[in-house]
Amino acid sequence: MIVDCAIYREGQRTEGPEDLSDALGEARTAGGFVWIGLHEPTEGEFDHVTREFGLHPLAVEDALKAHQRPKLEVYDDSLFVVLKPVAYEPQSDTVSSGEIMIFLGDSFVVTVRHGEGSPLKAVRRRLEQEPELLGKGPTSVLYAVADATVDHYLDVATELQTDLEGLEAEVFSPDGGGSRNTASRIYDFKRQVLEFRRATGPLAPPMSRLAGTASTGVAVPFVDDRARPFFRDVNDHLTRVNESVENLDRLVSDILSAHLAQMSVRQNDDMRKISAWAAMAAIPTMLAGIYGMNFEHMPELRWVWSYPALLVLMAVLEVMVFRLFKRRGWL
Repeated sequence: MIVDCAIYREGQRTEGPEDLSDALGEARTAGGFVWIGLHEPTEGEFDHVTREFGLHPLAVEDALKAHQRPKLEVYDDSLFVVLKPVAYEPQSDTVSSGEIMIFLGDSFVVTVRHGEGSPLKAVRRRLEQEPELLGKGPTSVLYAVADATVDHYLDVATELQTDLEGLEAEVFSPDGGGSRNTASRIYDFKRQVLEFRRATGPLAPPMSRLAGTASTGVAVPFVDDRARPFFRDVNDHLTRVNESVENLDRLVSDILSAHLAQMSVRQNDDMRKISAWAAMAAIPTMLAGIYGMNFEHMPELRWVWSYPALLVLMAVLEVMVFRLFKRRGWL
């Protein structure tokens, strides 16, 4: 459905007419642009927008179906940009992502939002409070949405880093690393980092193109060249985010390896202790087994001190073996 529709002239908002073709014509006549915001539109609802603004059918298909990677595509009459804002739920330690599709033309901006983690309402309010920025045309909307999305990436990266430090402290604590759920929690955290990475990683090439730092060096149509410094700032923030994501992914992998190594060491210690006690139990078992065979010609059986001597021998051997294992750290 259409969430908002307005015409902006020289950075000031005026309510657009109900007919979209009239809104676009009015915006072009007045030297402004029209901004239409939609939330999870159906195919029927989007058909009218498609016809009035001449949107490319492939881009329209992507906008309707969603589940797209961040990207930038140039068509004859418009620019199509996909962003994936993310939200982090500290209660459940989960990263969820939405999608924002932006159609940018000479005098119009159409934003399509999927999911709840999208900052469009706040972006529109912010832009309407900065008429100088909004007066730069449709490019200002693309910049503001990208800037808000990437800035929120930084917040999410900080929260993930904080949670990772807590998980790291738990793994390396004297008693916490042996929990059965620790490996599962580490793996779940790695999956959240991967979900975050799917949103931030593919966005780097589009931001480089918008910032004018891509290897192609070709200007992006429908984007004011004067906006390149702004997009360079967004691209710098995105680079920091991607570096943070790489560090998070590497650290969580190291923590998982360290946890598995700890578990292996603990198992080896347990096996050594079990083996040591089994060896100690074998001594009296062996002696008792020998003298329990009851053969007729065993002279020790007729000796008066046989029984206490055997007990003393068992005790001496047990003490010697115990001290040996203790000295070697097996017990």
